[in-house]
Amino acid sequence: MKKGLISLLILITLFVASLFMGKLYFSIVMALCACLSLRELLNIRIKDRHIPIEIELLAYVVVVFFTMNNYNSRLDYYLVDYRLLAALILIDITPLILVNDKRRYSLLDALYLIGSTLFIGITFNLITQFRSYNIDYVTYIFLIAFFTDTFGYITGKLIGTRKLCPSISPKKTFEGAVGGTFMGTFIPTLFFVSVIPTHLQLYAIFTITFLLSIIGQMGDLTFSFIKREFGKKDFSNIIIGNGGILDIVDSIIFITLGFILFSTLI
Repeated sequence: MKKGLISLLILITLFVASLFMGKLYFSIVMALCACLSLRELLNIRIKDRHIPIEIELLAYVVVVFFTMNNYNSRLDYYLVDYRLLAALILIDITPLILVNDKRRYSLLDALYLIGSTLFIGITFNLITQFRSYNIDYVTYIFLIAFFTDTFGYITGKLIGTRKLCPSISPKKTFEGAVGGTFMGTFIPTLFFVSVIPTHLQLYAIFTITFLLSIIGQMGDLTFSFIKREFGKKDFSNIIIGNGGILDIVDSIIFITLGFILFSTLI
C-alpha cells in the first residue's frame, strides 16, 4: 500500500511537471505514455504467441505520430491527417501477405492492432491539443478523474454495501459511485467557474461535469471488462502497487473522449 502510494505520487509529480514545462515537452511525455498504453493493450491479448516484432515496433512509431500530430493547434477545427490513417492501415494489413501464417499474424491481429493504435493515439492526441489550447482544460479533466476515483474508493470503503457491477469489478459499490460522482462533479465545477472563462451558466457547467464524471466511471468499468475478458488483474506491473498505465488513466481516457463532445459548447 505504501509503495503504491509513493509510486502514484511520483507519477502525479512527473505529470504536473511536464504539464507546466511546455507544449512540446508535454506532448513527448504523452507520446511515451501512449506507447506504454499500446504495449499493455497488445500484451494483455497475447497468450501463446507474439505479433512479429517489426510490426509491433512500427505500431509504436505510428502511435507517437498520432499523439504528437497537430499538438500545437488551437482546437478551432477538427483535423484528421489521412496520411497517418493510410500508413496505419498499410503497415498493419500488408504484413498478412508477407507473413502468410495466421498462427503468427492473423486478420484478427491486424484489426486489433489498428483499433488499439487508433484508440490510444487519438485519445492522447486530444490531451496534447487540450494542453496547447488551454492548460486549464487538462487540469479540469484530471480533477474530474482524480476526485471521482478517490472519493469513489473512500465512500465505497466506508459505507459501500450494494455491488455496482460484481461480474466486472467486484469491489465497486453503488454508494461509492454516488460519492465519487458527487465530489467528482462539485470540486471540478468550482475549478472551472473560478479559472476558465466561459459564457455558460453554472447549471450547464455542473451538468457537463456530472456527465463527464459518469463517463469516467464507465471508462473504469470498460477497462476492467477488458482485463477480465483476458483473465488479467492488471494491465502490467510497471507502476508499483497500481498496475499499469491503463490502470491509472482508464477513466481519464473516457473523460477526454467525452470532453471533446462538449468542447464546442464551452
